[in-house]
Amino acid sequence: MKVAVYYPWVYLRSGIERSIIELKRRSRHEIAIYTNHYDPEGTFPDLKEMAVTELSRVSVERSYAAVGQAALSIARTKIPDGHDVLLVCCDGLGPLLTFRNRSIPAVNLCFTPLRAAYDDAYRERLLARDGASRRPAKIAAEAAFRALDRLAWRNFASVISIADTVTRRITENRLYPASGITVAYPGIEPLAALPEAEPEPMFLIPGRIMWTKNIELAIEGFRRFHDAAPPELKRFRLHVAGMVDAKSRPYFAKLQALAEGCPAIAFETSVSDARMQALYASAWAVLAPAFNEDFGLTPLEAMAQARPVLASDRGGFRETVLDGLTGLLVEPEPAAFAEGLRKLADNPELTRRLGRAGPARAAEFTWARFVDTIDVSLDAVRQDVRQGSR
Repeated sequence: MKVAVYYPWVYLRSGIERSIIELKRRSRHEIAIYTNHYDPEGTFPDLKEMAVTELSRVSVERSYAAVGQAALSIARTKIPDGHDVLLVCCDGLGPLLTFRNRSIPAVNLCFTPLRAAYDDAYRERLLARDGASRRPAKIAAEAAFRALDRLAWRNFASVISIADTVTRRITENRLYPASGITVAYPGIEPLAALPEAEPEPMFLIPGRIMWTKNIELAIEGFRRFHDAAPPELKRFRLHVAGMVDAKSRPYFAKLQALAEGCPAIAFETSVSDARMQALYASAWAVLAPAFNEDFGLTPLEAMAQARPVLASDRGGFRETVLDGLTGLLVEPEPAAFAEGLRKLADNPELTRRLGRAGPARAAEFTWARFVDTIDVSLDAVRQDVRQGSR
């Protein structure tokens, strides 16, 4: 079966791009990748060998005007003929593609509906960024988008959600009935061997450096921990490692200012896959402070490396991190993060125990299972189309 996989912007090293790579590698179907914005230098090098086709180009800017223009362009985009099924990778605008492509059955691989419209935690933070004067116009834009988006969601033959957190976001906003949604958790690559070296006194925040990751929470929590730490715990440091795309540079500057004056906090923004694996292996624990993550691969990657996770007790982290067994789930407040850091730093046995339980938990989330679930859903849609045409 020939499957057109579409994602509006393939330009980062995010979980969506990684999922597309694994789908292309592992699916039993013939996969063609389409996008409206492709940056081969900014995303994973693996995609260069996968013949990504860029259609009419859209901006990756996240202002309301730019997103509106991108939405119009996506709604006018036509996928080339010759495909049996269209798989739309959705984190917001992707469903609009279905308006021009109704001749082909469509499946929604939903990483999240547009968070600016459907995630209250995200939405309130976004509305507050530009002050009260622009709030009415933003709310009106959201209402217009939701009306259009709900029409687009009607074009899907089925929906695959990456987590129960995302499924709830879909159903609570009446985008699609729960009976038509299948959950397929993204996965990780199993490790051939666990780290042999003892961990260093280093807390790691891995992954993209952007405002939704709420990294300031971990920095503030670490500074509280470090300021109050007894001399024997002053050796601990915080390492933030991940890419910074153009639109996130002001946020990165804010984080640097927040860390100023604390030499125990370091940033690393050019990180290869090998370097990131080395950082995981040497970390005392991995921090996940995002305020309402859809799912999040970094906790799984940490647990696969037998490293405990300290995460916000919100969103998708609740679906992967087992509180008290593979890590600690805490309230997304600086004081709670500071206390979690103290517990881990001051109790090596607790840290080792939480870490030892991680690999077995991480092994429950595999790319093979993820892709197989998608393949089965695609087969079912294709079969329904064939039966309907008889």
